[in-house]
Amino acid sequence: MDGTLVQNEVILGVDTHLDTHVGVVINDQGKVIGILTSIPTNRAGYLKLLTWARTLGNVRRAGVEGTGTYGAGLARLLREQGIEVWEVNRPDRAKRRLQGKSDSTDAESAARTVLSGNATATPKSQSGVAEALRMLSVVRRSAVKARTQTINQLRSLLISAPDD
Repeated sequence: MDGTLVQNEVILGVDTHLDTHVGVVINDQGKVIGILTSIPTNRAGYLKLLTWARTLGNVRRAGVEGTGTYGAGLARLLREQGIEVWEVNRPDRAKRRLQGKSDSTDAESAARTVLSGNATATPKSQSGVAEALRMLSVVRRSAVKARTQTINQLRSLLISAPDD
């Protein structure tokens, strides 16, 4: 993005979880103009979130927590829809406890991080050769671990088994 102001631009911030996400939309002045407290973590839920956000203005940027985990599906859909997605770190736990933990507050913080320009990490695309190699590495590591556990169990049985 070249930094130019877009007419009626709003920024989406999302706090992600396993089963539901929370979305907050702020305007270019940082004012909260909408909160969607819970959407399911599936394509229909992601589309509902984006459709809702677009009713509040021109969505071109979004800050999403956990784009490599719980927010991966949402980040993928937003990019497909032409939205610039920024990875936003989860707020500091100690700070969150002092201010009071709230999913909508975390989502608002994500949007504000994008607005301020402090969001600098772009999510991984999770495709291509690098992702394929990562998946193979994960599977191999798991297979080696399972093999080692099996060998250890067999050795334990041999040691503790009766002589006959």
